[in-house]
Amino acid sequence: MIRSGSFKVKTLCENPKSFTTPYFLSFSPFNTLQIEKWIRERRVAAVVLPRRAKAARIVLLRANNRRLLLRPRPPNEAPPHPHGSQSHRPLRPPPPHGNQPPFPAGPEDIRRFHSPEYVEFLSSVSPDTLHDHTHARHLKRFNVGEDCPVFDGLFSFCQASAGGSIGAAVKLNRQDADIAINWAGGLHHAKKSEASGFCYVNDIVLGILELLKVHRRVLYVDIDIHHGDGVEEAFYVTDRVMTVSFHKFGDFFPGTGHIKDIGAAAGKYYALNVPLNDGVNDENFRTLFRPIIQKVMEVYQPDAVVLQCGADSLAGDRLGCFNLSVKGHADCLRFLRSFNVPLMVLGGGGYTIRNVARCWCYETAVAVDVEPDNRLPYNEYYEYFGPDYTLHVEPSHMENLNTERDLEKIRNMLLEQLSKLQHVPSVPFQTMPPTTEVPEEREEDMEVRPKPRIWNGQNDYESDDDEDEKPLQRSLNSNATYQTSTDLRGSSDTVKEEDMTDDTIKDEISH
Repeated sequence: MIRSGSFKVKTLCENPKSFTTPYFLSFSPFNTLQIEKWIRERRVAAVVLPRRAKAARIVLLRANNRRLLLRPRPPNEAPPHPHGSQSHRPLRPPPPHGNQPPFPAGPEDIRRFHSPEYVEFLSSVSPDTLHDHTHARHLKRFNVGEDCPVFDGLFSFCQASAGGSIGAAVKLNRQDADIAINWAGGLHHAKKSEASGFCYVNDIVLGILELLKVHRRVLYVDIDIHHGDGVEEAFYVTDRVMTVSFHKFGDFFPGTGHIKDIGAAAGKYYALNVPLNDGVNDENFRTLFRPIIQKVMEVYQPDAVVLQCGADSLAGDRLGCFNLSVKGHADCLRFLRSFNVPLMVLGGGGYTIRNVARCWCYETAVAVDVEPDNRLPYNEYYEYFGPDYTLHVEPSHMENLNTERDLEKIRNMLLEQLSKLQHVPSVPFQTMPPTTEVPEEREEDMEVRPKPRIWNGQNDYESDDDEDEKPLQRSLNSNATYQTSTDLRGSSDTVKEEDMTDDTIKDEISH
């Protein structure tokens, strides 16, 4: 099992002395299924933002004991105590997990979307009870077993992920934050009474339901390579939530998301699907994403936006077959941020671990309007990012099966669909439902400093059976410079040889 902790982050900017607004940061990626190599020991470092930064109030929520918390220092709060040079002033981490536990969603919170029987099953099943008569007969019913196995701490994981997104929504509803990030969320395949595609509880739906207590209309945008079927299905017949999914379509999980799937009843035209083929690149994605989202914002006028940032649409992902760079992926977040609408940012898929870490690190920087250095700071996890040791993932030379003609046709069809929305959906006056109670975080004592952990220079990695995810081993040569062993693997960013392809978009999808 993974040990909790935080990943050390250097100053995000080259010249921190020119910046004036201190922010406090404790950072770690938290999807334990995807980023297990990143988090070991608690580390913090100085992070400052320029005067021009538009971060305002940004809160990044944690799941379990892993969180990213970023907030401006109030005017009446004592400044950080100097420590070393100005450019390396350390920031205090939040109080330990034991003193201020994060918000875990309770069974009653999860039942707002999921069926009581399903929630009861998730809360009681374990590897030890898996084959009991009580649970065994429900495995097939709830689709638990292969893609969605039972593991120790399953329900705690679901509670943490769901609680992060519900808590993010509460922060936005209270106007405590303009942007809330839960990288442990984005589990978009889970259905009302069924697990699917590594997803057990649909934290996105739960977060959107919380947003709808205050906001009239919510826009959901999904840039994971897989269709956001669970979220679309949940809101398919309502106009209070518009879903827009950019995904690989065809002989590819989950097999849904046809361009002709547009919603039903009151939700007709409020579901948009952008089906793409293998090899889509930054330029292709941008020529679809920007005009479509621009039109959506004009005709739908959402009060809040939820963005699912699945990183399996990056170049070189093990399960994906798109060709996006980290910057191309993050451009979607940058564009949505420009509308100045309350924004919830969630994680999702991603199966080349080092690239998931790169992507979400950079997108966190985009959220706070800073540009980090492409060179990674040296740390005990440095070897995982070899052989180039840079932040950004560049596109590969894979074949692009998306023609200009196909892309233009998709764009025109979706813009035509949006033109059929004659007016912004209205919501009648009604009593506002009570906001979910989320424990308030205690302010950290600025005079209490954590004991720093100094790295002794020795690698202490947990065992890993996956050779491609092991760190590169390096040794000092005669010139006292690091040299990568020639007998180890090459770049992690090459595209796998067997990519699934789909040359044409199917005319019909059976549901």
